[in-house]
Amino acid sequence: MRHPIDPKIDCVFKALLGAESNRALLIHFLNAMLGAELPAPISSVEILNPYNEREFIDDKLSIVDVKARDNHDDLYQIEIQLLSYRDLPARISYGWADLYSSQLSSGQPYSRLKPTYAIWLLAEDLFPERDGYLHDFRLRDAQGQNLVEHGGIWLLELNKFDTEPVNTEQERWLKFFKEGERLDSDALPIWMQTPEMKQAMSTLEAFSDKDRAYHAYQARQNYLRQQMSIQQELDDRRAEVEQAKQEAEQAKQATEHAKQATEQAKQATEQAKQATEQAKQETEQANRAAEQERAAKEAALAEIERLKAQLRGAAD
Repeated sequence: MRHPIDPKIDCVFKALLGAESNRALLIHFLNAMLGAELPAPISSVEILNPYNEREFIDDKLSIVDVKARDNHDDLYQIEIQLLSYRDLPARISYGWADLYSSQLSSGQPYSRLKPTYAIWLLAEDLFPERDGYLHDFRLRDAQGQNLVEHGGIWLLELNKFDTEPVNTEQERWLKFFKEGERLDSDALPIWMQTPEMKQAMSTLEAFSDKDRAYHAYQARQNYLRQQMSIQQELDDRRAEVEQAKQEAEQAKQATEHAKQATEQAKQATEQAKQATEQAKQETEQANRAAEQERAAKEAALAEIERLKAQLRGAAD
């Protein structure tokens, strides 16, 4: 009985592209992924960290990417990533920079640097808000001027890939990695009917048929599932912390708004009090002015009466 094998599981992925016996597959994959970006098709490569079946059984922290150098000394890194997480872009960038900078020893000139290409196949979307499954990043300015022609980083989001029919070798490889677990080696679809895809399929069969290889596959699959579960739990907890942080910030803002409203009400009350006091003072001033006016009138009337009395006395 053959077991379904997912080519995205890292030990299978590295066996496909990192085994010495599959060197031709690696060359075909690189030419398919990079295509016109290369000055000429790749004809030969040296695998710098070849696949070792035992390392995946005995070492859960084994290096699972594929690194290679072609006959022009250009460097290549190929990696599969099942889970997307916050720091993945930084990890991808660091991996490219580390491989690029590793070319020089102390005292060697920069002219020895060769183009370095990083290819990442992503099972989960890294840019869910963007269309298209292929994203390539180079050292260039906003107007498209390259700083140096030294390769770059290619990210391929498998979840977004749904091209039908398959027309290019790149599409053939992406469809294989996306749907490989569901393929039946006894009834391969038309798009798998090429020497390279048949060789890739035979690598999957080797994991299914050989007990040791299948146990390694199961061990890696269980380990990766555990890592994904841990990562999901971390993401959930991070989301809870972020939610609590947002709620605390909202409560703080609400408290600040209430404080500002109280202060505004206090200021309004103070202004009303001042207005009332000012009105009271103005009323008192008006009352004093009226009293002074009444007193002046009474004085004037009294003076008039005194003058009248004088006039009557003079007449008598």
